[in-house]
Amino acid sequence: MRRIKLSILLLIFVIQSLAAKEGMWIPLLLEKYNLAEMQEMGFELTAQDIYDINNASMKDAVVVFGGGCTASLISGDGLLITNHHCGYRQIQIHSTVENDYLTDGFWAMSREEELPNQGLTVRFLEYMQDVTSEVLGGTEELETTEQQKKIQENTAQIERRASERGKFLTQVKPLFYGNQYYLYVYKVYRDVRLVGAPPSAIGKFGGDTDNWMWPRHTGDFALFRIYADENNEPADYSPDNVPYSPKKYFPVSMEGIQEGDFTMVFGNPGSTTQYIPSHEVDIVMNQRDPDRIAIRDEKLEIIGAAMEADPKVRIQYSAKHASISNAWKRWQGEIIGLQRLNAVNKKQDFEAEFKAWAINNGTWETEYREVFQNFDELYATYRNYIKATDYYSEIVLRGVEIFRVAAMVNNLVGNLENNQNERLEQQLTGILNFLPGFFKDFDPAIDEQLFETLLPLLANDLNPLFLPAYLTDLLNKHGQEKLVQRVYRKSILADEQQLKELLEEGNERKLLRLRKDPLVELYNRLNFHYETAIRPVVDTLNVHKESNMKTYMAGIMKMKEGQPLYPDANLTLRVAYGQVEGYYPLDGVKYKHYTTLDGIMEKDNPEIYDYNVPERLRELYRTKDYGPYAANGYMPVCFTASNHTTGGNSGSPVVNGSGHLIGVNFDRCWEGTMSDIMYDPDMNRNISIDIRYALFIIDKFAGAGYLLEEMEMVQEAMEEMVN
Repeated sequence: MRRIKLSILLLIFVIQSLAAKEGMWIPLLLEKYNLAEMQEMGFELTAQDIYDINNASMKDAVVVFGGGCTASLISGDGLLITNHHCGYRQIQIHSTVENDYLTDGFWAMSREEELPNQGLTVRFLEYMQDVTSEVLGGTEELETTEQQKKIQENTAQIERRASERGKFLTQVKPLFYGNQYYLYVYKVYRDVRLVGAPPSAIGKFGGDTDNWMWPRHTGDFALFRIYADENNEPADYSPDNVPYSPKKYFPVSMEGIQEGDFTMVFGNPGSTTQYIPSHEVDIVMNQRDPDRIAIRDEKLEIIGAAMEADPKVRIQYSAKHASISNAWKRWQGEIIGLQRLNAVNKKQDFEAEFKAWAINNGTWETEYREVFQNFDELYATYRNYIKATDYYSEIVLRGVEIFRVAAMVNNLVGNLENNQNERLEQQLTGILNFLPGFFKDFDPAIDEQLFETLLPLLANDLNPLFLPAYLTDLLNKHGQEKLVQRVYRKSILADEQQLKELLEEGNERKLLRLRKDPLVELYNRLNFHYETAIRPVVDTLNVHKESNMKTYMAGIMKMKEGQPLYPDANLTLRVAYGQVEGYYPLDGVKYKHYTTLDGIMEKDNPEIYDYNVPERLRELYRTKDYGPYAANGYMPVCFTASNHTTGGNSGSPVVNGSGHLIGVNFDRCWEGTMSDIMYDPDMNRNISIDIRYALFIIDKFAGAGYLLEEMEMVQEAMEEMVN
């Protein structure tokens, strides 16, 4: 009996050790650190199948999509799949009240109908390379400022050489706070066309209410196609371009998923801070997140009410509202998660462990005591200045929209005042090109409300040290109620036609008068105060923090020598792996690892835009016309797995142990959003759309089944169904 109990305990230990896996790993180093564990968990391929610079590998089927998402190739004709929310801006730009692709969806029924997207690019990683010794060459004896200057010079030289005279985009990025450096070389394709997107009631089903939440029923996918010139090389948009022929694309699995299956997410996670000290965790949890949530509460209330009242405004502000809401909700989950993990105390425990290690090996007094003293001093000042930075960011830079126009006009006037007239024509052209897109998605009444509500928050919540006296005087003189009348409505900036005529005329004397425009003057005072009294201090603090963290991180690497460590995410190609599994969010509650179309119908509500299921989908549900995409009679929609992901992993391919595409990653569960700072194997789950649901929507819902003909479908499961 004792032997049986021991065997059971050993089995439980093995299962747990092969379950949730923390880390965003560099694909170049998988064979050294991760491959054996991955294969134990069910991965059937080699490290070279994932990353190889001499032969086609999975890295050649994964791209950075736009500025901060991932996408993957699923055909030999350049067809890409990513998230609906990653392509949301492109879908919105093509939408009008008459052709509302956000509401109705869009499907090109031929190559000729695919829609070009100005400015949208994808980039392929050609190769990555450790260039630490080259970057740090000649820096050993230099002080911090001179050292950084030398690193920048070395970096520029490496990037210039690797670009091959502009053929490639090159980036040298620090890892482990500058203890390592890697070169990333990309080929950038500039002709990327929209192929298909489901209606928002599928692609954004549940909207902001369901965002970050599980159970989830969102068909968050969209299809694009890369085009190239006749030589398969990057080219600007042209009707003569042809579909890109990739080195590698993912076979699409019809096998489905089972609990415990191996999963791998291959993508470009954006930013994490796993190694920050307890001081910064405390500031994030107790100051930064609450402050930013409170400001965004105000923004979302104003914009949301206007969107509900007017279909035109809903189209104009959909992407903006989603962007504001996304981080707003994540920060709330992050606070709860950090509190649940007792994160500050855990960090302090690790710091105590580090100190004991350093004392034991004799390096505390010589190397690390000063590091911890610096943390105490730096964060005492940083706390106040980062509060001011967050307020300016949320209110001036990303709050009142007309300030974007004011910033451009202010810069123009400043150059004229400094007699830098040679740039006048270029600047005027830049502003005139910017205005149509800006005003297309701009409503002055909404922006007035934002102005009236947000500006007083600066004065009410910040120390006067961080405010220009001009703003305080305005509020004291006019009060919150009259600020719109006295400043906003007396400005010409919100009048597109009047501003356009003034800029097109180009009269320097009239342009100089814009210095007295109330909005330009207010923006100028706010911006000047921020740029002179706040930002330089924060920049200096960040330099010292980074320098301090470099020493601390080097110590952690020595302390953990022999143990694999993964660097923080930095929007470069990484591998995360885990398994399909649910989780226990609350006492007595278990979430399954998958959702089905049944759940969509349970949420169906024609009165709510985000839950108004399209009639065609209702019909398919009633008739159970699921084709070969069903599993045991139900239509799978989404699933969760224990892959460590973050922003930038949106659109990442999720593959099984055979390297076949089983899903597209699009979110994390709310209970695990603190994983950017601290990973919790019990709660951290990434959320993906089951690829079978995407295929079902393309084929049965949209009638665009011709697109499936260019994919390589893994047919075993379909054959089993027939048998």
